[in-house]
Amino acid sequence: MGLWDWALSAYARPNVAAVCLALQDGHRQNVPLLLAAAWAASEGRTLDLDRAVALTHAWEADVVAPLRAARRGLKISSKPIPDAGREALRETVKAVELEAERLLLSALESLAWPGEAAAVEPALAAAAARWSAAKNSPPPPADGITALSSALLD
Repeated sequence: MGLWDWALSAYARPNVAAVCLALQDGHRQNVPLLLAAAWAASEGRTLDLDRAVALTHAWEADVVAPLRAARRGLKISSKPIPDAGREALRETVKAVELEAERLLLSALESLAWPGEAAAVEPALAAAAARWSAAKNSPPPPADGITALSSALLD
């Protein structure tokens, strides 16, 4: 199964979205990178983490973060802009943000080559640690990575 389809299926599982958002908002993690690492491990692939982190870092800074900021900014009522128009624009930005993440996942998939099967949790921990180092931020707590691994495998 390709990474995009796998990610959509995984994200729809119970607790996955909540854990991903907690890692993203509370610990500055990149959800597509984490999902790519988990997918690669579960598919017996090796993800080139150095290239994946560099690609993700650039794409997040240039594209995803500005879109996310715009979407979040549109949550707040802004007089004299009617709420219906603001909400419609927010949904459009949300769709564009999702497309940006789909493009990122496609690029990340191209950085995974056949390898040996690996456990998901160590793959997530490695990706989270590498991402944190690139962002000069502390890694997320181990229980957050364990929670994501468990939610993905349930």
